[in-house]
Amino acid sequence: MASASSSSARTLFSDSKRRLAERVQVNVQNAASVARQIVRGSRSSETLMHSARSFAAQENAVENSLANLQKMQLVLAHLNYQHDSMARSAREILELEENV
Repeated sequence: MASASSSSARTLFSDSKRRLAERVQVNVQNAASVARQIVRGSRSSETLMHSARSFAAQENAVENSLANLQKMQLVLAHLNYQHDSMARSAREILELEENV
């Protein structure tokens, strides 16, 4: 009877030890999963910050492009005025040559 009781106690002990090891393994896996989620979260925030910085840089580039386009429109208007003036002067020269 003592051996049956002793054997039962050993079986119970080894079974408890095995279940404890399984639970520890599950907890370690859960901790690893949490760590992976934290790392993904930090990468997500890094990616988000990088995207926000890139967007801000693009916004600045768009504003600079708009300013450059406005300057080009002004230069184009001045070139048109100069072209008109030169065309008018050329016509006047031709008229003067015809009169002379």
